[in-house]
Amino acid sequence: MSKPLVVIAIGGNSLISDSNHRTVADQYHAAGETSSHIAHIVKHGYRVVVSHGNGPQVGFILLRSELAKDFLHRVPLEVCVADTQGAIGYQVAQTLRNELHRLQVDQAVVAIVTQVIVDPEDDAFQNPSKPIGPFMTKDEAEKHVSDVGWMVREDAGRGWRRVVASPVPLEIVELPTIRTLLAQDTLVIAGGGGGIPVVRLADGSLQGIPAVIDKDKATSLMATELGASIFVLSTGVEKIALHFGQPHETWLDSMTLREAKAYLDEGHFAPGSMLPKMEAAITFLENGGEKVIVTSPESLERALRGETGTRITP
Repeated sequence: MSKPLVVIAIGGNSLISDSNHRTVADQYHAAGETSSHIAHIVKHGYRVVVSHGNGPQVGFILLRSELAKDFLHRVPLEVCVADTQGAIGYQVAQTLRNELHRLQVDQAVVAIVTQVIVDPEDDAFQNPSKPIGPFMTKDEAEKHVSDVGWMVREDAGRGWRRVVASPVPLEIVELPTIRTLLAQDTLVIAGGGGGIPVVRLADGSLQGIPAVIDKDKATSLMATELGASIFVLSTGVEKIALHFGQPHETWLDSMTLREAKAYLDEGHFAPGSMLPKMEAAITFLENGGEKVIVTSPESLERALRGETGTRITP
């Protein structure tokens, strides 16, 4: 009997514990903590594909590029995504391999630079909405608007961030390779940062386009195409809450697809926070997925056993 396939999306913000721990070494340490929980899932008999966010990290690269513009060439946005796929993929792959070795699990681990096809006419290019980079005060954000022409937006009550275009993912270019690696019992890290956004030209060739695809939506597509049994959205909370942060906050153990849609329509989930996760969960289930789990990295094992987390089912 084939091992069940679990596709896990970990957030780019989860690699940064707070504003005082944003260095590469800090992010490596945070990746290691998440990897320790994923490694135990592998030991328990699951096949695993991991994707990761990159919002803060892409923002850091773009900020460096802006600061160095008088001395060096600027880095295109889609190349920033590729850069973060390499760097974060390395961190996750190495820490996962080290954790599996510690658990005496013989498991190959590979990170793949992944391209994702989008529509060049997607409305997102006219309405940037994807938050990237560090959180800023309103004054800092307004200065970046006036100095370098950034588009900014307040992000779920946590501060102001730069926003960029976030088109809908249509096709994962490296999907056949991911399937081949899974068939060889390899743990695959793919679709980092939602994938490098590319468009298919009239002659069939591919070309990068400046954008950042939502990681949860791209991972939902990947989980669907791979026929995953479970799609896990790893986030900063152990469960989903209604009326989050309010006096009548209610934590949910489970919900159906119909309930998830109703909560979405009622406006319970903030853009840039839980909203894209819920949209990704709904899309996965509507396309035949069996189960979505939303939980924190440290709760992954217990959530897969049904002891915690929020389970969303058809």
